[in-house]
Amino acid sequence: MMETIHVKLLRQGAKLPTYGSLEAAGADLYACLEAPLTIEPGQTAFVPTGIALEVPVHCAGLIYARSGLACKRDLAPANKVGVIDSDYRGEILVALHNHGTASQTVEPGERVAQLIITPVLQPAYEAVRELTDTARNAGGFGSTGK
Repeated sequence: MMETIHVKLLRQGAKLPTYGSLEAAGADLYACLEAPLTIEPGQTAFVPTGIALEVPVHCAGLIYARSGLACKRDLAPANKVGVIDSDYRGEILVALHNHGTASQTVEPGERVAQLIITPVLQPAYEAVRELTDTARNAGGFGSTGK
């Protein structure tokens, strides 16, 4: 079933999220800039999208890197995955971090991240003395082999 997400365009030049292909999981988010923005190596810049969303209750909007931008230009969200709560109504900003050694310039209207709307659980947490046993138990990093 296809949901409809209400989007408010906050300023001139803002674009609705769009899907790059028929079966794309993430919708592209666009930089809503008046001029190009240069991000120096090791720096983070907040890139405005010019939009606000109504994420459905019991869902979250997740902001992921665009693979081409991350792999070819070393620009990816500083927080790895941004989380938009369903009660947030402010502008969506993408905190782009330059992981590379060269300055990178983001152009107005450029696709800067992708948005996935996903269901979330909000369980109650309860302290217990013991957890149920599993075959893995407390085996951590690398414990299941290569």
